[in-house]
Amino acid sequence: MQRREMIKQAGTLAFGLAGLPLLSAGELLAAKPTNALPRWKGFNVLDFFHPDPRMRRQHTTREHFRWMADWGFDFVRVPMAYPYYVDFDRTRPINKEEVYRIDDKRVQEVMELVEQANSQGLHVSLNLHRAPGFCVNAGFEEPYNLWTDHEAMEAFVFHWAHWAKLLRSKTHEYISFDLLNEPCFREDMNDQFSRRSSVPKDIYRDLIVKGFDTIRMANPRALVIADGNNIGAEVIDNISDLDVAQSCRGYAPGLVSHYKAPWVFQHPDDLPAVTWPSEENGVVHDKTWLREHFAPWIDLVSQGGGVHCGECGAWKETPHQVALSWMDDMFSILTEHGIGFALWEFNGTFGILNSDRRDVAYEDWYGQKLDRKMLDLLRKFV
Repeated sequence: MQRREMIKQAGTLAFGLAGLPLLSAGELLAAKPTNALPRWKGFNVLDFFHPDPRMRRQHTTREHFRWMADWGFDFVRVPMAYPYYVDFDRTRPINKEEVYRIDDKRVQEVMELVEQANSQGLHVSLNLHRAPGFCVNAGFEEPYNLWTDHEAMEAFVFHWAHWAKLLRSKTHEYISFDLLNEPCFREDMNDQFSRRSSVPKDIYRDLIVKGFDTIRMANPRALVIADGNNIGAEVIDNISDLDVAQSCRGYAPGLVSHYKAPWVFQHPDDLPAVTWPSEENGVVHDKTWLREHFAPWIDLVSQGGGVHCGECGAWKETPHQVALSWMDDMFSILTEHGIGFALWEFNGTFGILNSDRRDVAYEDWYGQKLDRKMLDLLRKFV
């Protein structure tokens, strides 16, 4: 028996997506298609987002997770940069051998965060935001290219084998594995504004298959998620035979979600004023436009697929009321179709805590600056 078929018989055929029991043929015909993933609602936390532990942005605590749970949220996505938890000489670019040098101390930090979130009843989705040979963002010099170099793919598999083994005792209620953040094919990984495009479908499928197989070998019931192609924007249409859910993005239109963000716009100060609804190059952006934008993901749900919006939100320079009005429309569409969401981020310039917006009257929340209006908006959809 081939390795892949063994995994499918051990996992998919027995449990279905997310480990839920499969419906009978009669039940499938009678049932209205629903999202194969739970409608998780929550946040991204960026404790391990930066490649250098010395530049760690956040220290999310058990108390933070308790706040999330008390407010009704049930989901945390943890985007990781693999260099955070490997041991190498940080005075120079990492080499191919060092990619494999796991730092047990840093790994333990990740494991402790997972346990703290789980202890508050929160599902954790572990994500490689930077994998060996690829990240949607520049700023760290990789020794190879994930999409073109076999060695990079081997390292990708090694890292997921490591995490899957460590977390093999956890059920799908507590952990999922989000293979790669926002895949795209970029001309120059070290140039944030270099031209990018979708990853060729067969190449991306190959990565998904390898990651899926590796994780399921450690735990045949593990829940695996793949981000949409072309930075999360496009449904992956050639993996329907795999027991893999998909993650979309809530960043459209970009002028609203990333207004004046310097890593997105080369000349942010030249941008026009932003509103919602808005018009850009003769196209009206409103709730109807948003519904059309999410239509491929809604169709995937209607076909029995699993969909979650793994990232969404607006950066601090988007006027507060514009951000809230846009988010209200977006979340209402997602909720209507049973699609959950994770705000980028909990604590920071996109978040409900300490966002540094200049047009918000913050509420003091145990020493943190809470955007109560944004929190109340999110809780409408919990």
